[in-house]
Amino acid sequence: MLVPPPLMEETRHHGSIASAYKKKCSPCRQDDNSQGGEGPTSCLNLPEDIIRQIHGLMPLRDAARAACVAHIFLRSWRCHPNLTLSKESLGLNGTVVRNDEMTRDLVSKVDNILKYHSGVGMKKLELQLMCCKKVDYCYLSNWLHIAVTAGIEELILSLPYGKVAYNFPCSPSGSENSIKYLQLAGCAFRPTAGFDCWRRLTKLWLIDVLITGDELESLLSNSFTLEWMVLLHCSAIVCVKIPCQLQRLSFLRVGQCRKLQEIESNAPNISTFHFFGNLVKISFRGALQPRDIQMDCSRQSNIFYYARTKLMPSVPNVEKLSICSYNETINTPTLPAKFLHLKYLHISLIGDEAISPAYDYLSLVSFLVASPCLETFIFGVHQPDMKHDSIIGDSSHLRQLPEHRHDNLKSVMIAGFCSAKSLVELTCEIVENAPSLASLTLDTTHGCYSSDGVGKPGICVPMGRDSLEEAQRALVAIRTHIEGIIPSTVKLNVSEPCSWCHAIEH
Repeated sequence: MLVPPPLMEETRHHGSIASAYKKKCSPCRQDDNSQGGEGPTSCLNLPEDIIRQIHGLMPLRDAARAACVAHIFLRSWRCHPNLTLSKESLGLNGTVVRNDEMTRDLVSKVDNILKYHSGVGMKKLELQLMCCKKVDYCYLSNWLHIAVTAGIEELILSLPYGKVAYNFPCSPSGSENSIKYLQLAGCAFRPTAGFDCWRRLTKLWLIDVLITGDELESLLSNSFTLEWMVLLHCSAIVCVKIPCQLQRLSFLRVGQCRKLQEIESNAPNISTFHFFGNLVKISFRGALQPRDIQMDCSRQSNIFYYARTKLMPSVPNVEKLSICSYNETINTPTLPAKFLHLKYLHISLIGDEAISPAYDYLSLVSFLVASPCLETFIFGVHQPDMKHDSIIGDSSHLRQLPEHRHDNLKSVMIAGFCSAKSLVELTCEIVENAPSLASLTLDTTHGCYSSDGVGKPGICVPMGRDSLEEAQRALVAIRTHIEGIIPSTVKLNVSEPCSWCHAIEH
């Protein structure tokens, strides 16, 4: 019987699988189309198309093992629709070998699997080769040819990052127009004008791919069905230009493209825009502006100021806004422009060093005043060494701004709450002017921070002595200035250092 060669050796060490299968399926009928061999077939008396569907849902290794013990599964294996080929799926993750041996074994297994595949029914091919130090690119070309000839719909190719050497064919021979999902990593991609390819492409992911802005524009000019686009670590792109012909494009994520200077979108229906990295010029010239925006510029200062003065006026339809800044040295100004659709605002101030003591937290009211429909406000501040003036020991009155109403504000969370006077003033201003407020969470610990700065109270990380002392001052500030003004309709949640942190401190 012809067994899947890449997993033949492994199957020899799993004889119990075949024997157990034979026991369950006895008596078994013989397969007349088994190339002369004999073996068990399905004992479930199901139609072969149903068996193929079941086989197609199995993890790759289980599907290959089934093919080793049953001819009906062997026929199905040659038409397996989803091939995810990596060192894990091929059983190489537990083997301690040198990188060149790993590469040789992985390439050999992948090559055998694709050679024995009939090409019929193949819908997805995922080649995870990031562990391979060097791959003969003739193999890659052959594998891609098999995939596109089979009319594949989803193609994922991941090569080692930072070692761009392989040129992915901009117009692969075969049925390239069948590809709907394309994800490339660690290679070069050089589309040029005039190729009528990728007409069915709906999702495009380029990670550490060598492609220029002009080449990207050539690719997009014919990708009329594109819905999602992600560009990460594409160091050759200076300008991203999205043509107006992309009527279906709704999701755009751009991040950590080292030379990038500008993003210009003319696509009319982008609803979600995520940006990570150094701030660049951003313009949306489509009929509708994004409704969900994330801006993570955690290595740059004054992103709050930028968002309030430049970004938000250019996207008046935004409903959900998340922004992250490294430091703020300029107070957030109050401006006349309103954002009538903004309902969710999450801003994070994360500084590796002390955040500027000159920044007035109370100035963040500018965001609230400009957003009459705002329902959720989250402010995350992480400052290992608090330099702001503490309210503890300060006998002066709290500042009060001209009366503003935050009529729709229901949930407020301040993660990393400290005893800074201006932060206490901001909290009091919100409580006194938000009649619909139902929940106020003040977290005095650093346990609310995940890697992206999103507040998640209850996930504790150890706190140093200085942080513990500041947390105690913050708790005093809450009891002294905030608890007394909380209406009975508002649930106040206060997170403080856990007993374990206290135990270390003592």
